[in-house]
Amino acid sequence: MLLVKQELLAALAAGLEKLSPGAGGKAAFESPKMASHGDLACTAAMQMAKPLKANPRQLAETLRTDLLASPAFQQWVDAVEIAGPGFINIRLKPAAKQAVVHDVLASGAKYGNQTSNGQRVLVEFVSANPTGPLHVGHGRQAALGDAICNLFATQGWDVYREFYYNDAGVQIATLANSTQLRAKGLKPGDAGWPEAAYNGDYIADIAQDFKARQTVKADDREFTASGDVDDLDSIRQFAVAYLRHEQDLDLQAFQVKFDNYYLESSLYTSGKVEAAVQKLIAAGKTYEQDGALWLRSTDYGDDKDRVMRKSDGTYTYFVPDVAYHITKWERGFPKVVNIQGTDHHGTIARVRAGLQAANVGIPEGYPDYVLHTMVRVMRGGEEVKISKRAGSYVTLRDLIEWTSTDAVRFFLLSRKPDTEYIFDIDLALAQNNDNPVYYVQYAHARICSVLAQWAEKDGGSAASLQGVDLSPLESPQAQALMLLLARYPDMLTAAAQDFAPHDVTFYLRELAAAYHSYYDAERILVDDEAVKKARLALVAATAQVLHNGLAVLGVSAPTKM
Repeated sequence: MLLVKQELLAALAAGLEKLSPGAGGKAAFESPKMASHGDLACTAAMQMAKPLKANPRQLAETLRTDLLASPAFQQWVDAVEIAGPGFINIRLKPAAKQAVVHDVLASGAKYGNQTSNGQRVLVEFVSANPTGPLHVGHGRQAALGDAICNLFATQGWDVYREFYYNDAGVQIATLANSTQLRAKGLKPGDAGWPEAAYNGDYIADIAQDFKARQTVKADDREFTASGDVDDLDSIRQFAVAYLRHEQDLDLQAFQVKFDNYYLESSLYTSGKVEAAVQKLIAAGKTYEQDGALWLRSTDYGDDKDRVMRKSDGTYTYFVPDVAYHITKWERGFPKVVNIQGTDHHGTIARVRAGLQAANVGIPEGYPDYVLHTMVRVMRGGEEVKISKRAGSYVTLRDLIEWTSTDAVRFFLLSRKPDTEYIFDIDLALAQNNDNPVYYVQYAHARICSVLAQWAEKDGGSAASLQGVDLSPLESPQAQALMLLLARYPDMLTAAAQDFAPHDVTFYLRELAAAYHSYYDAERILVDDEAVKKARLALVAATAQVLHNGLAVLGVSAPTKM
């Protein structure tokens, strides 16, 4: 159907070009909101009416006549109807819809993917300082970041995953001090235990392993403890490596990998922070006031100018962010996406202002941001707030152990990032249609069961279904299922453009529902060989698209349940 749609789109472009030179480049089809309105829709007549000073319905009639005369519409279209003020609704012939089955079976795992566009994109996500276990908010960020990376990959981008963290800030100092106190025998509640210290059981685990002179290895570092409880620097390095290793275990359980780990401290030691500051000074975008150095961020739409260097000589936290993003640009990433919590909203304007003021060629709006809210966890109708291991919050590993990686990923991706999400443990464990990941995975497993029965009885294989006669696929349920399969590539493109993996979850639930409706309406393994093979081809294509969509989310597609 991809070829069919391309031919119809070319005919539409030609028709629009006749109405108004240059309009052909805006040719596009939409999916009608109601199946009764047809298979494709076009609103071009209403959009063009005002600039052409014409009646939209009359324009639609003119365009309809031209479209019906084109070879593509004659071959693939049953009817073109005008509705309302100028909507053009198109009803496809069954053969046009059936073509998608061959498209899917021929493309397999690559169905819906675009060819390489030769461009690189860097997606930064999780980026948690190694001061404790990853919490469920980090889990939402990991799911979002990984799925957005996968979406970009389907659109032909060369994707680079980066994890950015600080190993030398105030929080790290607190971590080192907390671990040292534990190593010396103190614990939360004891006299002398600081209010700001970290209280989770994991601190005691780090202290114990430090005294045992253990070696810890993370993806980006390795360190052997000295065992000396007075060696605060050794404690700091060991604690950072220990918790980075713990984060790696969480991310491995979540099946998330990174191409690079970037240290905030390296921006200082390499001189990149100072270099960025000098660029801003040289561009005339700073000034001194009250002993501090300020950025004229109001020149770039910020609500007020921002302090860059405080009177004590230290830099405010957005300055290394500016330096970091200059390095992203210099490393050859024209597109950058940051996945962060909504608490970072205030930094967006000042980071972008700093990048513009640095005058290094970075375009406006760089980088893109996807901000997400936190996650509440419910169990037995009550909110779960505390993990013994972490001390004050539910960890990502808790969530995975209580449910599954698949459930956590699918659930955390099932809402827009900026909407609050309540993770229901009981629902994630339910094996019924109310559980969305179970519902989608069951559709895939159900199809695999049908294909396995056919293979066992007739010795058939999915490969033998390519090229079969699809003309028997004429029922309303089969037609609806094929139209959904045809929507998959456009859905991926839109989801990637909008940083919206939740669109993939919505689509998969809709596709699963369409399959279950089809399965209930038509028996697949019938005696008529031609009908059976056509129906098997349709369900095999459906299984493939379910598999492909789940893979974008990082969720498995089981063959048995």
